[in-house]
Amino acid sequence: MKQIRITDDLHALMAVLPPHIIGALEKANNSDNLLEIVLDLGRLPMARFVDGEVQLSDMEVTRVDIDHVDALTGEFDADNRAGIERTLHRISAIRNRHGLIVGLTCRVGRAVYGTIEIIQDLVESGKSILLLGKPGIGKTTMLRESARFLAETKRVIIVDTSNEIGGDGDVPHPAVGKARRMQVATPSLQHEVMIEAVENHNPEVVIIDEIGRELEAMAARTIAERGVQLVATAHGRTLENLLLNPTLSDLVGGIESVTLSDEEARRRGTQKTVLERRSPPTFDMLIELQERDRLAVHPDVAQAVDTLVRGYPLQPEIRWRDAQNEVHVEKAPAPPSTRGMAQGTRRTYSAGGDRTATDAPEPEGRYLHKATPPTIEYEQALDIAERKPIHKVRIYPYGVARNRLQQAAQRLGVPAFVAREISEADLVMTLRTYYRSRQQPITEAESRGLPIYVLRANTVAQMEQSLAEIFNLSQENSWNLNEVTNQTESAIQAVLNGQRWVDLPPASSAIRRIQHEMARQAQLVSHSYGKDPNRRVRIFRE
Repeated sequence: MKQIRITDDLHALMAVLPPHIIGALEKANNSDNLLEIVLDLGRLPMARFVDGEVQLSDMEVTRVDIDHVDALTGEFDADNRAGIERTLHRISAIRNRHGLIVGLTCRVGRAVYGTIEIIQDLVESGKSILLLGKPGIGKTTMLRESARFLAETKRVIIVDTSNEIGGDGDVPHPAVGKARRMQVATPSLQHEVMIEAVENHNPEVVIIDEIGRELEAMAARTIAERGVQLVATAHGRTLENLLLNPTLSDLVGGIESVTLSDEEARRRGTQKTVLERRSPPTFDMLIELQERDRLAVHPDVAQAVDTLVRGYPLQPEIRWRDAQNEVHVEKAPAPPSTRGMAQGTRRTYSAGGDRTATDAPEPEGRYLHKATPPTIEYEQALDIAERKPIHKVRIYPYGVARNRLQQAAQRLGVPAFVAREISEADLVMTLRTYYRSRQQPITEAESRGLPIYVLRANTVAQMEQSLAEIFNLSQENSWNLNEVTNQTESAIQAVLNGQRWVDLPPASSAIRRIQHEMARQAQLVSHSYGKDPNRRVRIFRE
C-alpha cells in the first residue's frame, strides 16, 4: 500500500482573497475538504466543501473585493480562467455584457501523490485511456498523476489548455514530474496543439484535459492512429452519456442507425431500425469516476459499446479505495462458458467470447458451426517478414462473389482457393440470407461437419475479415505489408518531387499507423480524413 500525499499550496490562494474572507475560512477550520470559494457581486460569499456549502460572511461581495482578487492573480485567458504562478489553483471569472468581472470561482488545486495506484496497471498497459466524471470529482488530479508516473519511463507531453494540469506560469508544477507541458493560447485551438505535440516533439504519451469539441475528438483519433498512447478526460459521467453526445461519441466509436429486414427484425424481436457501433473507438479503455475513491472500468470500449447498443446490461470492473487506502478490485463477471454444451448447439465465436444462440444476436462475418470448430494444421507458421507459405484452404463460396474472394486472398497474401464442389471444400463461405434460409448447400455442409463463415455483405472487406480469422492473422498482419509499403513509399516520393499531397487508399487503423510512421520518417506531414471504413491517410509537406 502506498501512502497518499497531498500538496495544495493553500496559502497562495488565501493570499489573493480579501482579508475578511481569509478570516472566515480559517474560522471554518476545514481546509482539507475545501473545494472552491464563490464570490458574486452583491451576494454573500460562499465556500464549497466536499460535504456542503458554508456562508463565509454577512457582508455582500463588493466591487473592491472582486478587483482585489483580479489584481493579485494572473491574466485571464480567452476561456476566462486565470491562475497563480507555480500553483494548481484556478480562478474563473463571470463577466457582464460589457466585459466587467461580476463573479469569481476560486478552485483549490491539489496535487495528490499516490492516487495512481488504483489504475496503475491500466496506465502501464500502454493502452489509451479516457476518464469520465462529474466536475470536481478528481479527473484532472488523476490525469496529473498519470503524467508524472508515465514520465518516469516514457516521453510524455501534456497539452495544457487552461493550465490546470501543470499550473499557471511558464514553469510546470513539480506534480507533473518529468513530463513536458505545451500551453494553448486559445481553447478553440487545442486540437492544433495536440497535432503539433505529436509532429514536433516525438512523444510516446500525450495527456489531454477536457476533450470537448469535434475537432479535438478528430485530433485524438489521428494521434491514436500514430501509435501514441492517449490519456485524457472528457465531458460526461458514463459511457451512455458519451454515446448520446453527438460531438464526442466518436471517441468510443460512435453509433449509427441501421435498418433491418423484416425477417431479421422479427428474429431479434426489435424494431426495424436499430443502433450499431459506427467505427473502432479512439480509446481502448474507459474509466468512470463514480466517487472520489470509487470507479468503474470498461477494459474493452468496443465490446462495451456493442453490448450497450444491443440492449444488454454493462458489467464493468469496479475498483475502490477503503479508509485504510487499500485498493479493492471487483472483476467483471466472465461471459457464459460454452464448455459442456450438448452436441448440436450452435456456437458463435466473437471477440467477446462464446455465447449461445438463445441469449445473443447472430454474429456477422464470424464462424458458425454446430460443433467444436476444427483446427487447420499449418505446414509452417506465418511469418510476416518472410511471408512463408502455409497450408492451402479450399473455400466453397455459396452466394459469395468468387472474383472478390480471390481478390481478398491476394491482398492478404494467403493461400485460399475456390472449390468448385462442396465435396472438395475445407469450409463454406456464404451470406446471412442464404444461411438463414437453410438452403441445401448449407445443410449439406453441416452434415459434412464443415465450418461455415457467414458474411454480412458481399464485399472484399468482409471477406478479408473472415480470411484473417481463418488463417489466424492479427489485424496488423491481415494486409499484404509489401503492397502497403510500396503504396506509401510511392506517395512519399510524389510529395518530395513537388506534388501538393497524395491520398492513400482507405485502410484499417493499424495500417494507417504504419503509413503515418513512414511519413514521419520522411519528414513529411500526414493526417487522417473521413470516417471508417473509408478513413484514409493524406501525406503532404508542412
